[in-house]
This record gives sequence, C-alpha cells and structure tokens, in this order.
Amino acid sequence: MSRKTVAELREYVEQRYQYREEAVLAALTELERRGLPEPNAEALMAELRLGQEQTERREAVVRAEVAEQVQARRVARGEASPDAAEVGPRLFSLGAITIFSVLFSMIAGGVMLVLNLRTLQRGRAALLVVAFVLAYVFGGGYLVLWLKSVYGEQVNWLGSFFNLPAILVYNLFFWPRYIGRQPYRSRSWVGPLLICGLLMLGLYYLLVQLHGIMPAGMPGTV
Repeated sequence: MSRKTVAELREYVEQRYQYREEAVLAALTELERRGLPEPNAEALMAELRLGQEQTERREAVVRAEVAEQVQARRVARGEASPDAAEVGPRLFSLGAITIFSVLFSMIAGGVMLVLNLRTLQRGRAALLVVAFVLAYVFGGGYLVLWLKSVYGEQVNWLGSFFNLPAILVYNLFFWPRYIGRQPYRSRSWVGPLLICGLLMLGLYYLLVQLHGIMPAGMPGTV
C-alpha cells in the first residue's frame, strides 16, 4: 500500500465491498500513517475485522471440505488407507434413499440423491437426476392414466408399483455411476423424515378439506 496514491487508497475504502477486508484495512492504516485518516476509521476498521473473521471461517470450512474430498478420492483409488474415524463427505446412504422412495415417493429419494450429488459438487449429474424425476413423474403418470382409460379398473395395481422402476434406476444406474464406492459419512435422515411427514399430513388435510366441500353425488362423495 505504500506505493499507492492517496486517490487509490481512498478507492479501496470507498469501494470496500469489492475488495478483501485485509486490503481495505491496509489502505486505512496507510492513510492514517500519511496523516490523512478516514472519518469514522475506528468503527470502519472494527467492522472490517469482523468481516475478515467471518471470511476466514468460511474459507477454513471450504478448505476442510476440499481436503476431505481429496482424501476420500485417494482412499477410493487405494492410494491411502482410511483412518479409524469415518472419512468422506456426509451423504444420504443408498438404503435411506431406497426406503424414502418406498415409504413416501420416488421424488423424495430423488431429492436426497440430488443433495448427495451437490455435496460432491457433481452439478451435471444432479441436473440429470432432476430431469429423470420430472420425466418419470409426468411420463409415468400419463402412462398410468392412459392404461386406466383403456383397461379400466384392471390396472389399478400399477399404482402400487409406480415407484419401483425409479428405485431400480437409482440403485443400478445413478448411484453406481456417480457415487460408486465413494467413502462417506452417513447423513442423518431425521430432517427428511420430518419434512416428508409434514408434507404427507398437509396433503392428507387438503384432501379431507376437498372431500368435505365436494357436492353430494360427485365421485368420491357419499
């Protein structure tokens, strides 16, 4: 900063949100050394130091995650042996994804798989899962409706197995191809369970309300 002009130093202060906190702090210190301190310099420096601490904490978290992923890849390639402690990023297990897909919907399992891929920074794979879920829901739903219109009540059993093909795709394609033997720590499924449970309760309540306001004689009313 000693080589900067006064105008350049003041630009650091005035445009401080474009620069790192330590650069702005250095500019303020240099201005004070030259006998040209900024108004409210002490308050500004305190704010910048607080922001600097927050930035350093965020960067430390990112560095730890990167180091963890590098170690996990080394373990997967056999270049390093895992420690006694768990290694790798926190992911929902394939078993949890399968169970949620069976109990709630293949959409729930797809969301958990997307979150895994985002944790692994595999954005394209995550988008591919999203595209698959959307295509399956709309395409599969249309197919089931068409079959019911053709064969009537004889194909009602299809609804019970609607999620099965998607679960097989999760287990036999997406997980082996994009996660595979990636070492990971199991992520808690309590949060997704609560969310899915609340959504199911909300849907049930909505259906009850709709049933209650349907005129007598319409399908679904008594």
